[in-house]
Amino acid sequence: MRELRALEEGIGWTFGESDLLRQALTHRSASGPNNERLEFLGDAVLNFVIADEIYRRRPDLREGELSRLRAALVNKNALAAIARDTGLGGHIVLGSGELKSGGRRRDSILADALEALIGAVYLDGGFEAGRDLVLRLYTDHLDRLPEMEAHKDAKTRLQEYLQARGLELPAYAVEEVSGRAHEQVFHVVCTSEALQQAGEGRAGSRRQAEQEAAADLLRRLGSHNHDPGEPS
Repeated sequence: MRELRALEEGIGWTFGESDLLRQALTHRSASGPNNERLEFLGDAVLNFVIADEIYRRRPDLREGELSRLRAALVNKNALAAIARDTGLGGHIVLGSGELKSGGRRRDSILADALEALIGAVYLDGGFEAGRDLVLRLYTDHLDRLPEMEAHKDAKTRLQEYLQARGLELPAYAVEEVSGRAHEQVFHVVCTSEALQQAGEGRAGSRRQAEQEAAADLLRRLGSHNHDPGEPS
């Protein structure tokens, strides 16, 4: 119980219903009520609060940019990092198998537990309590919102690069698909005829291979230092 009080102090919320906190910390691999339903609820609260906050803080961003920024703030890696900062991992209750395999260090388990914790605070204290918790957890992230260029995927950045220069969009072609059905590797070539350059990508899905090819082409374009108005 002392450890739970330390966690409550760390997140700035004392539970009226301590069972909610215990449930939020219990992974499905352990016996008893687990945190899956609370995770579902916390995910909804988290997404709304972050969406509302970045909407207010970044009036310059369009809908798609707001969506990408929100996704960058609430993805598994970001949540797991915040969970580590709060020391949440040491409080998570796991089944013996997950415990032996180092589940308390796994990003997915940490992220789910953090969302469940947000859901538990929401149920215990209402929306304002849940909102305040999210804002406390995300203080540093919200105070240092990144520029959107860093969160654009490679295909989007390449498209904008070409459009800004009045050039045709690139063409993507699957050159080869290798490997077994469940372990396929796609080899994709991304070509800009206007710039007479091409990039290549290999990945386990066509979509990811296209992203890799676009990123490779962007690297090549950067290294060739093309004049913004002229093809090479």
